[in-house]
Amino acid sequence: MSFDTQVLNSRRQRLDDYDELWVFGYASLIYKVDFAYLEQAQANIYGYERRLWQGSSDHRGTPERPGRVATLIPSENMPCFGMAFRVTPEVFLHLDHREKNGYLREEVSIVLLSGREVRGLVYIAYPDNAAFLGDAPIKDLAKHIFQSKGPSGKNKDYVYDLASSLRACGVNDPHIFAVEKALRQLDAP
Repeated sequence: MSFDTQVLNSRRQRLDDYDELWVFGYASLIYKVDFAYLEQAQANIYGYERRLWQGSSDHRGTPERPGRVATLIPSENMPCFGMAFRVTPEVFLHLDHREKNGYLREEVSIVLLSGREVRGLVYIAYPDNAAFLGDAPIKDLAKHIFQSKGPSGKNKDYVYDLASSLRACGVNDPHIFAVEKALRQLDAP
């Protein structure tokens, strides 16, 4: 199931109201940057954790067999690591399309690792969107992901790339690493 949010997102914030326009990426935007940006920095937002609970019928799965991709869930005072990009408003035409399957743009405070705090936007898929799959035991998540693929490739590669990118940045994400470990067990000969 899909839930196209492009029109909703185009109406959520007035992008010209921002002195500087930042976007925070916490999953594939960490390692797959397919847009022009003015500045890039490692960063955190607070009060969220990454979870592989959002369905993907347009990138890592199909409408008949959606894959699983990351979204954010509330978690009091927890830092969530990602990449922040200072961009022009035109970039959001691309990002709104890329993140169209259930993700809504939300304004957040982004803390760059330099200590500077900026106001920016992040895409979050909430439980009330039609593509949301929700929680499941790690082994079930891994089995689902292992069997899924879509136009952007195998779902397991999304998890492997995300885990590798987080590790390269010195970030420990127990959820992502647990799913990665379970996937590698399924992948073993």
